[in-house]
Parts: sequence; structure tokens; C-alpha cells
Amino acid sequence: MKEFLTDRDRKANRLINEKSLYLLQHAYNPVNWYEWGEEAFSKASRESKPVFLSIGYS
Repeated sequence: MKEFLTDRDRKANRLINEKSLYLLQHAYNPVNWYEWGEEAFSKASRESKPVFLSIGYS
């Protein structure tokens, strides 16, 4: 039998504190998403990592 997890059973990522309804849709994705902004680009630069840009899906 397959068990389904609810949002309560999963860990939220940093988007859980966003006001955008679109970003909140992805607050329980297993990806540590960052909102577009200086924090994301600074972290990528410090860690010498590329930026993966998601332009939206629902």
C-alpha cells in the first residue's frame, strides 16, 4: 500500500516565509529554493556554483 505525505509530514524549505502565492506553492519541494535576489547570487558566488533558474511551473 502506498502512503501519501501531507505538508505537515514534510519539511518546509526557505520559501515557507514568502508572501507570493506562487512561491508558497513550492515551500514543501525537496529543493532548497532561494527567491530571486542578492542572497541567492552571493551564495552561488561564494560557493562557485551555477544558478539554476526556474521561471515557473504549476
